[in-house]
Amino acid sequence: MEAIEVSTITNGYLDNIHTDKAQFKVATNCTANCDLTAYMRRGFYKITLSMKGHTRLFYANRGIVIDKPALIFTNPQIPYSWEDVHDECERYFCVFTNQFLHGANRMESIDELSLFKPGGTPVYFLSDEQAAYLYSIFTRMLQEAETDYIYKYDLMRNQLNLIIHEAIKMQPAMAYFNPQNAASRIAKLFSTLLEKQFPVDSGQFSLKLKKASDYADKLAIHVNHLNAAVREVTGKSTTTHINDRILAEARSLLTHTDWTIADIAGSLGFDYASYFNNFFKKHTGHTPLALRKTL
Repeated sequence: MEAIEVSTITNGYLDNIHTDKAQFKVATNCTANCDLTAYMRRGFYKITLSMKGHTRLFYANRGIVIDKPALIFTNPQIPYSWEDVHDECERYFCVFTNQFLHGANRMESIDELSLFKPGGTPVYFLSDEQAAYLYSIFTRMLQEAETDYIYKYDLMRNQLNLIIHEAIKMQPAMAYFNPQNAASRIAKLFSTLLEKQFPVDSGQFSLKLKKASDYADKLAIHVNHLNAAVREVTGKSTTTHINDRILAEARSLLTHTDWTIADIAGSLGFDYASYFNNFFKKHTGHTPLALRKTL
């Protein structure tokens, strides 16, 4: 059997370091605003360790008060926001992609984990012992991130898995409340989810949320509830908002790219170019190709 030189393995690993760096980041609340901006985009999952502070987390159509140490899991497909009651807080963040976690030969997708599933419970309150243990892991990751050790991303991937497994063993928080002005909040969450799919910047990407029911599933509410809230706040149906945004993106792609009609159709979630042609003509009065010829 032919021997494999160690240098070959090392060089191959070095080639992947830049990729790992683009798929993983750890930071404190003090540096998050400036350091995590590039990572807050489509496809990144986030784990937050809240050690101190009094805040409210709004996640999908629910809210929860966090006034003691907690571990919070957020999914890139579900919008969320923090509302600090007091300025003083101490949090640690970790953002990563599904691909980064798959480097540990994980068989299932991260979306299959109950921690990140839509409709699941993303907040886990911690005992003093659990908080101290998780704090030590985040501290080690922060320290490791500053080293030049070529296998540091393997180490941090292992530490990330420790956090996930620790949470799986815990009992999730149950003390949720329904925010006031629920219709306004649901409409805002829908709008945020819709905009997170755009712009379409790659022909390899295809819209995942194409129907009102897709958005309702992500927000863990009935589609009729979503439609009623969106219409109450905006005066237009959920489907109208979705179609308008897809049409706007279609016009942009037809104008500013040289993609084929088939590529544009696929990226916007249409199974066939003919479906896209019919959709575009129905709403604009002309075909995509006819529009492109006028440019």
